[in-house]
This record gives sequence, C-alpha cells and structure tokens, in this order.
Amino acid sequence: MEGFKNFFATRWGIIFVGLVIGVLAPLLQKFGNPPNMGICVACMERDIAGALGLHRASVVQYLRPEIIAFVLGAFFSALAFKEYRPRGGSAPFIRFILGMFAMIGALVFLGCPWRTILRLAGGDGNAISGLLGLISGIWLGTRFLKSGYSLGKTQPAPSKMAGVAFPLLMFGLLVLLFIDPQPPDQARGMILFYSLKGPASQHAPLAVSLSAALLIGILAQRSRFCTMGAFRDLILFKQGHLFSGVAAFFIAALATNLLLGQFNPGFAGQPIAHTMQLWNFLGMTLAGLAFSLSGGCPGRQLFLSGEGDADAAVFASGMIVGAAISHNFGLASSPAGIGPNGAIATIIGLVVCIIIGLTMRRRVTK
Repeated sequence: MEGFKNFFATRWGIIFVGLVIGVLAPLLQKFGNPPNMGICVACMERDIAGALGLHRASVVQYLRPEIIAFVLGAFFSALAFKEYRPRGGSAPFIRFILGMFAMIGALVFLGCPWRTILRLAGGDGNAISGLLGLISGIWLGTRFLKSGYSLGKTQPAPSKMAGVAFPLLMFGLLVLLFIDPQPPDQARGMILFYSLKGPASQHAPLAVSLSAALLIGILAQRSRFCTMGAFRDLILFKQGHLFSGVAAFFIAALATNLLLGQFNPGFAGQPIAHTMQLWNFLGMTLAGLAFSLSGGCPGRQLFLSGEGDADAAVFASGMIVGAAISHNFGLASSPAGIGPNGAIATIIGLVVCIIIGLTMRRRVTK
C-alpha cells in the first residue's frame, strides 16, 4: 500500500495518470459522450445545472454521472489513504464568485482546461486560441501570487461531517439519477430534466461513465493531477512535474483518437465549438485567471472537495450557479458564436478577477 501511495508522487506516477485519463476520455466519447467532450468538467456541471432545472436550455440537461464519480472516487481514495481532512474557511464567498466567473469564461470558449486539451487532441484548431488564453490567464494569476495574493489560511473543520457534505450531496444526486431515469422520448422525469437532442442527449452508458470516472477520481486524488497547477508550476517555479502528466494526457488522447478514427483536423464545423478566436482566447483567459486565483482547475476542485475541502466545494458550487447564469442570461456560446451578452460578461469577469487579485494581497515583509 505504501509503495502504491509513493508511486503517484513520482514523475512516472503523474505520467501514468495522464495516460489513463487521455485514453479514457476518448473512449467515453466512443461509448456515447459528445464529440471532443469525453470529459469536460465545465460542460458536465452545466448539464447538471440543467438537469436540476437551474436553467432551461433544453439541449444541455443531463445529470452527468462523471462529476458525481469524480468526487466520490476522490472521497474513497482519501479515506483509504488517510488523507481525508475536513477543512475550509478560506474566503469562501470569494471562491464562489471565482467559480461563477470561471464557468462563464469556460462557456464563452465552450470547454474547461481538460476539454481544451481534448479538443486539440481531436483536431479542433479553435482550441489553440483557447489554450493560449488559458496560459495567459494563469500567467496573470502568477503575477498576483508573486505579489502576495492569498485567500487566507484554510482551517481544520470542527467536525469531520463538515467535509463530507459535498460528497453526500453527490451521492444523493447519484441516487436521484437511479430512481428518476429518463422516460422514453420524454424530456422530464419525476424531478430531473433530460435533453432529447443536443450535447446532453449524448452520453455513455451509466455503468461505463461511473466506472471510468471513479477510477479517474481515485488516480487524480492520489497524484494531485491539475491542469492549472501544471502551467502555474511551470511558469512560477520552472517545475515540470505536473506538466508531464498533462503532456501525457494530450499524447494519449491524440493517439487514442487516431486509433478510433476520432481525429478530424480543422477549424470550421468542429463539434460544440465556434470560430470567434478573440472570444475563445478571452473566455479562457478569464477562466485561467479564476482557476489560478482559486488554486486549482475545475477537476482538481472536485477532487479536493472529495478530500474534505469545503472551500473547493464552494468553488464547484459557484461553477454550477455560473452555468445557470450563463444560460439564463445569454452569456454561453454555441456553435454559431458567443451569446448576446457573452462579451460584456467576459470583460466584467476579467475586471472583477483583477480586482480580487489586487485587493486580496498581503504585504510581503522583506
């Protein structure tokens, strides 16, 4: 057990995790998930918001089991390896706001950092501007970190139950998914909303999604896999440990797509993507800045929430609310381009995140 634990702290451990995720994500697409979206934390949380009726965009409503399994997989892993530590209290409302704007930026681009890599691995050239935006946002975040930015110290929770609330919520959603399945050719169960067409109508079988995502949740919790952290560490500390996992993720996804015939290079007509490159760039700049200021990409936030980190759970909740806001108020993009209010929302989000970065700095003593 100790050797297994130590392996994932090594470079080969993080590379192994990246390879596993890079293979499983295209396979989930092959089994039914949307094209170039075998895994997208932002898109899947958006679908969950729709399934719960927080927005009424009929093409993006499905209670994605992958998000649930990410949290539960990390929770079981943390318990097994005695790393479950209930904690929180580090500027939770600021984290909620950052989660909202991270989602708004991601839905302007149409993808989280994981989907950015998967879109590239599927041949979508529009993801290049998104990746450049993500790196730019993370770079800007590192400037704030170097100048003393901090959301404060996380405190141990007074009760172990404080950290289990979010995993319990995910378990409750899983139970709901089982007791309220989609009726044939109907968009509404007893409680949940379901898409009859569009991206959310495309999904792998439940058992496949749960199995793959549980495995990813366990492995990512063990290895601290994080796309934002990979670029942050490379920029800030010139350390490539986490980045080697992200590179392996891309290489494995590219190879798997080539083997499965899912690689379609180009810019026009790419699935669930648009060609407005300025807003692809700025949307992911906003998302990257928000991820950097909050301390983790959306996948990492889910894995942390499984470990008992209530602050990460607040960020993830902010993203789900941000998805509802995006679709209720015309901020989210579509293959036709950005939403009618997407541009102004992106600019406002950048301004708000920069203000947070400037005002949440502590004086650095020399």
